[in-house]
Amino acid sequence: MIATSPVLSLTGIHKVFGGVIAIQDFSLDLYAGEIVALVGDNGAGKSTLIKLISGVHRPTAGDIRLDGESVALVDASSARSMGIEVVYQDLALAHEQTVYMNMFLGRELTRKPFGLLDRERMRRESQSLVEELDVRIPSVNSRIRDLSGGQRQGIAIARATHWASKLILLDEPTAALGVAETARVEELVASLKERDLAILLVSHSLDQVFRLSDRICVLRCGEQIGVRRSIETDRNEIVSMITGVHA
Repeated sequence: MIATSPVLSLTGIHKVFGGVIAIQDFSLDLYAGEIVALVGDNGAGKSTLIKLISGVHRPTAGDIRLDGESVALVDASSARSMGIEVVYQDLALAHEQTVYMNMFLGRELTRKPFGLLDRERMRRESQSLVEELDVRIPSVNSRIRDLSGGQRQGIAIARATHWASKLILLDEPTAALGVAETARVEELVASLKERDLAILLVSHSLDQVFRLSDRICVLRCGEQIGVRRSIETDRNEIVSMITGVHA
């Protein structure tokens, strides 16, 4: 069930790099318990928008609100502290570290009074989460380098889920995966709705977009072309919005 008030509200977002307009007058509300897909050709502004929401860039103009309050996402750390997590295409995993250490990367748990790593607690919490999300890995003691692409993606999404309290941004979560692993990751993404999170999904696959999303937002050359409910549109309309070419 989708909430009645938005978790994240973007109003009149504008971003300029030098003399180049990257995002122009973009507005969108994201609600808990729904997946919104962000689609568009290369250069449409999708990555820029993700970076604006995650604090990597700051908007030139416009307003960002979390739970109705205007916020300044001055950097990635501030966005994370407000409950926003991102899963990038490169996953940002430490390949030589174990699964459980990656789950707490940069947020390691320690034991008082000496500040030693609390490995047992991190293992326990990681195990609980991968079981809850049905991320199928040999062990939380496995090193990331020994996992498949789909398993690595599952760990990256599980980590974001562990720390996100408001919003998860997914940037092409299955771009490098085969058919079977894509299906597993899509099941995991779909299950995030039940955790009462808002999810913004960037995907080049319209088949995936229609399988997973509740709404579809189209960008073209930095401009928001429109937002459609997934069940009320079709592939032809979305392609026309993306390309500007009408059938």
